[in-house]
Amino acid sequence: MSTHTYEAIQEPSEALKATFRRHASGVAILTALDETGLPVAFTATSVTSLGANPPLVSFNMSRGSSAWSAFGSASHVALHTLGTENLALAIKMSEDNTQRFINTDWSAGPFGLPILNSVTSVLILKIREIVSVESNAVLIADVVEGLIGVEQRPLLYFQRGYVSSDQI
Repeated sequence: MSTHTYEAIQEPSEALKATFRRHASGVAILTALDETGLPVAFTATSVTSLGANPPLVSFNMSRGSSAWSAFGSASHVALHTLGTENLALAIKMSEDNTQRFINTDWSAGPFGLPILNSVTSVLILKIREIVSVESNAVLIADVVEGLIGVEQRPLLYFQRGYVSSDQI
């Protein structure tokens, strides 16, 4: 019989952070258009399928994010799943928001949404509901259509960094 030793973390915020640093998550990029029609994006690890009947997706977002005003008022968004070949794209879309769409690694897709090149897949989503929780929001969306790209090894977020599944 084996026994486990755990480190107790009494402060809830620190316990949450420590736990999710040990939990690998898939990496996605969500794109939308702002009120003036310009593309906006953010990198997310909080994307999940709610089910296939009806096909629903959810993702979480800070309402303090530079992209929040666009996503908070968008009718449609694009969800891009990433593989290891998309590491540079994941980094770019998580850094300076003024530099995310300066080159030609994207094009306009359904509903005029920014569609990123060479990702593993794209889902076009229609926002169904936004649930505000403190300074965050859970966005629930219907899947409208999908674009399937080339399969790659998954890009994961683990221990505060991007890794491939063979690195953990």
